[in-house]
Amino acid sequence: MTAYTPQATGSGPKAAVQRFGSHLAGMVMPNIGAFIAWGLITALFIETGWTPVAEIGGFDGHEGLVGPMIRFLLPLLIGYTGGRMVHGVRGGVVGAIATTGVIVGAGDTPMFLGAMIIAPLTAWLMKKVDEAVAGKVKTGFEMLIDNFSAGILGGALAVAGYYTVGPVIRSLMEWAATVVEFLVDNTLLPLASVFVEPAKVLFLNNAINHGVFTPLGAAESAADGKSILFMIETNPGPGLGILLAFMFFGPLAVRASTPASVVIHFFGGIHEIYFPYVLMKPWLILAAIAGGATGVLTNVVLGNGLVASPAPGSIFAYMAMTPAGDHLKVLLSILLATVVSFVVASAMLGFGRSARREAEPSVDPESESVPTQA
Repeated sequence: MTAYTPQATGSGPKAAVQRFGSHLAGMVMPNIGAFIAWGLITALFIETGWTPVAEIGGFDGHEGLVGPMIRFLLPLLIGYTGGRMVHGVRGGVVGAIATTGVIVGAGDTPMFLGAMIIAPLTAWLMKKVDEAVAGKVKTGFEMLIDNFSAGILGGALAVAGYYTVGPVIRSLMEWAATVVEFLVDNTLLPLASVFVEPAKVLFLNNAINHGVFTPLGAAESAADGKSILFMIETNPGPGLGILLAFMFFGPLAVRASTPASVVIHFFGGIHEIYFPYVLMKPWLILAAIAGGATGVLTNVVLGNGLVASPAPGSIFAYMAMTPAGDHLKVLLSILLATVVSFVVASAMLGFGRSARREAEPSVDPESESVPTQA
């Protein structure tokens, strides 16, 4: 396990969730630099970015850097890291091979979750194969057997991932979109956060926003001049609250990268930057849900809405899409979502108590002097 994620000890449901979160974080957090690089490129160079450049941003039908980075580079890095955690560099290689099959099988959906599933599995199988043939290969054939076994297993899992994991993730995305659409149709908007926020963390945010909320919101905006549906998935408040909680109370090794993530998330509008932080501590999804529901409820009570979907979802795009006279009300919804998310996330992080324990020097019990009675 990496230094980013101290391994949980003990037993029971809480410890199991902690270990699961540590495992996910071990795959994602070492690659945060790549997420930040992608976030900066996206915020700057996409068509609605600060300095749009087609060759880099990838709009007008040009691939650019943005699409290939989120579709290929980031999942492959996660796949390699996950495989390496299980079986060293050899596990990383076969994990990356298998991840490629999942990426292609999922179409345009970013396959972070798929990489987290198939890469450790492939590396574990590779480890078992290596253990099975250890000591049984004739001298001089070791490299041949090692290379061919890795190639065959990696290729087989890539094909299997293409036909299984990728389509399963696509089906999950379609199911989430159906649930959200049901809540919208039955005026249960605050409850939408129960499904939207977890789906966002699984990198289904664009599918839900552009596949469900944007079409429905566009029709409503054409009739009424604004729509609350544009504000359900795009509110930067829940993510901002979680990032601020990590900045002040998160693990010490993670705090240094958090300020840059705050800037990219809130001002650049690239919400994907905070998803790995939630994956590191999965129970923090409750903070995102609480913040998201608070924002939606505030918008319902105040009658807020945007004229179009803010893209990317930065505070600047939010203000640009806000009808005249509603800016303070919209800012209030973002502020309340941020505060609620921050408070819940900070409480779940123990207000920094665990980080302080990490910073305390460990004491070797054998080196401690034992007082004796005179």
